[in-house]
Amino acid sequence: MTATTVNTYLADNFAPIRNEVSVEQLRVIGELPRELNGMFLRNGPNPQFSPIGRYHWFDGDGMVHGVEIQDSKAAYHNRYVRTRGFEVERRTGEAIWTGLLEAPRMENPHGPYKNTANTALVYHAGRQLALWEGGEPYEIKVPSLETVGPYTYGGKLASAFTAHPKLDPVTGEMMFFGYSPATAPYLKYSVVSATGELLRTVPIDLPIGVMMHDFAVTEHYTVFMDLPLTFRLERMQRGLPAFAFESERPSRFGILPRHGDNEAIRWFEAPACYVFHTLNAYETGDEVVLVACRMNSTQVLGLSETPHDHRESGISDGSHDAACLHQWRFNLVTGAVREEALDDVASDFPRINEQLTGRKTQYGYSARFANLPDNESPLFDGLLKYNLSTGSSETHEFGQGRYGGEAVFVPRLGAAAEDDGWLLTFVHDTLESQSELVVVNALDVTAPPIARVLIPQRVPYGFHGSWVSGQQIAT
Repeated sequence: MTATTVNTYLADNFAPIRNEVSVEQLRVIGELPRELNGMFLRNGPNPQFSPIGRYHWFDGDGMVHGVEIQDSKAAYHNRYVRTRGFEVERRTGEAIWTGLLEAPRMENPHGPYKNTANTALVYHAGRQLALWEGGEPYEIKVPSLETVGPYTYGGKLASAFTAHPKLDPVTGEMMFFGYSPATAPYLKYSVVSATGELLRTVPIDLPIGVMMHDFAVTEHYTVFMDLPLTFRLERMQRGLPAFAFESERPSRFGILPRHGDNEAIRWFEAPACYVFHTLNAYETGDEVVLVACRMNSTQVLGLSETPHDHRESGISDGSHDAACLHQWRFNLVTGAVREEALDDVASDFPRINEQLTGRKTQYGYSARFANLPDNESPLFDGLLKYNLSTGSSETHEFGQGRYGGEAVFVPRLGAAAEDDGWLLTFVHDTLESQSELVVVNALDVTAPPIARVLIPQRVPYGFHGSWVSGQQIAT
């Protein structure tokens, strides 16, 4: 990056903030529902020091932003996740780790990679964890957001920990995996009991290391995605990004009984694609159905192996990374695979009412990519509500110059309908230089937000959010 080049992910509302604050009694436009009692959290990258070399959005130190809601009032907190790497750099006074677009510094006495804990969040068995798929989770306190420290299940954690674990709403179990791009076994799969005990970890055979960001579960199965975003040391040795999309390789989907091992997994092939995020999966008859946001290919980490399109910038122009809602059907009896596009509108960060994870849902929600000319950054200008039974959708527009992110669905206590609840997400108004938490009635998504909570400082665009109920906070 030259002195005159502006890195997209260090500018405008992608740029980091340095202040950690706690502010009570936030201004609310509209009215927060009395039944909405808990805390909305969102994780994201926020480098504390100027990066070394080329900076990718995935590189920054984790910062959690939270809005605590009770009795129609709201308070705001934000805190860095104080990982080991964060504290080492804070003592040093500068960045000492490179990011995804640079060769790792193998001579770094603290290790070649930094766990940033910057991607997602999960609350399970009384613990709030901040997640980064290359290492262990970090436990944080709620509502203060102070870091407790790394969490390894009493030393039983034997792999990295995905940013997207799945919680079974019926059994209370949590399923997660860890991938190792450079050394076999390239994938390990784990199950945690409802009480937080890591029950088992089993290796899953893959032919090569890949970036596996997400997966899915059904009532009885776990679904892995062996997609052609591969890791090859020989590329890195040539000065190219180690990860690249190899379009000639098929996509493989592995279906495993929840408590099975590598001997029980069954693989299905489909045309090459990439999926960062799944919406859900479920069983129907002899089939397992997977719904996810599918890309034809991706250049999000740099180089494409497609001969006519070698680029090393690491910043996609969006033509390859436009994800659309898609469905696969895997027949466990015949081995047949059927896939179809469910929409042609680009969106990602899909969520559901997680009381139905692994079961068939009627509704799903995703963030709509903004269709802006010459835009290279992932801006989202609205939310999509999908009716998966009818194939229709509705859109919530953030408004002119307003961009948001993933919406978390919070069910109304005692609700009879699947979509009776609220969608919560941070929105930044670029015209007013104002960040907000917006609360949308999920039963009427086309209407304006029922409440807008004005945040007293800028909230940079980030990744994934979660909702912690008031009861969970109290216990």
